[in-house]
Amino acid sequence: MQKLNLFHFYQILVHLNLSKISLSKINKLKIVILGSGKGSNAYAILKSSSKKQLGNTIIQGIFSDYKNSGILSHGKDFGIHSEYIHAGDSSVLKEPFQDNWISKIKQLNPDLIVLAGFMKIINEKFISAFNKKVINLHPSLLPSFPGLNSIKQAYEKKVKITGCTVHWVNETVDGGEIIAQKAVRIMNYDTLHTLTKKVHTAEHILLPSVIKGLSNGEIDFPS
Repeated sequence: MQKLNLFHFYQILVHLNLSKISLSKINKLKIVILGSGKGSNAYAILKSSSKKQLGNTIIQGIFSDYKNSGILSHGKDFGIHSEYIHAGDSSVLKEPFQDNWISKIKQLNPDLIVLAGFMKIINEKFISAFNKKVINLHPSLLPSFPGLNSIKQAYEKKVKITGCTVHWVNETVDGGEIIAQKAVRIMNYDTLHTLTKKVHTAEHILLPSVIKGLSNGEIDFPS
């Protein structure tokens, strides 16, 4: 048998290693994040990603409907494409702005779109454009307290347990299939401020864990 030249053997090893790296990049779950505010949940995602704790993912971009939002600043700090897109004054993302949002997002070819504090209601056209790829984080244990001011609603109702929910997005506001939830106990000494902090802390744990689960197959995408 002919002896294998050491140089050729080295070349084969290098080729195999590069192939694995290339395949790893191809198989990464591509993520786009949408948000409107301070971006604390986006920061939790970015921080997890930077520490290699977000599974097999790559964050492709961040978009916001507010020019000076914190979420865009966080994205830029982590070297992520971060862009403001005008969305109009309506609470609903609709024409003529909606098509531009869809076009901008499609350019990044995401596998998953994460609504992290995105305050626009998206409609059927947007959902269809990214079929079964959109998840939302909501600050209550759905189906309780959907819509706005959920933490305040739970606090004023004097419920003993609230929390946060990650769910698939459909045409019903906060009505999509629930993926995961994290409970937060409301203590007698809690104020609205302390409860809000507790729910946000739970959100920062839950959302990255769901993204990681989707990336490694522990959580299934809808069929």
